[in-house]
Amino acid sequence: MSKFSAHVSLLFIVVALVGAFVPVFSVDEGEVKTLWDTCLVKITPKCALNIIAVVFGNGTLSDLCCSDLVKEGKLCHDTLIKYIADRPSLIAHETEYLKKRDEVWNHCVSISKTL
Repeated sequence: MSKFSAHVSLLFIVVALVGAFVPVFSVDEGEVKTLWDTCLVKITPKCALNIIAVVFGNGTLSDLCCSDLVKEGKLCHDTLIKYIADRPSLIAHETEYLKKRDEVWNHCVSISKTL
């Protein structure tokens, strides 16, 4: 039961972080529901946080998270990272973040082929 609670708590943290990084005025309510229904449920909260840390910081990504990312799909990955990168405080470095997003994707695709 405590493991389940930890997962639920981590999920809320991911949702809060995504909500904090996503400018409300640029995300259509229908898009948010679509992203939630099709993207965020495909990846563990821990891996979502790790991916965000890699793209926007100096985090590291495990092979398991790479596998989850590839299962999530490129469209979901690109869209979620773009929404975060569009935040006014991050927009000056958007090109850098989008480049890192693509590097993470390519790395994960190559890793998932060997698993």
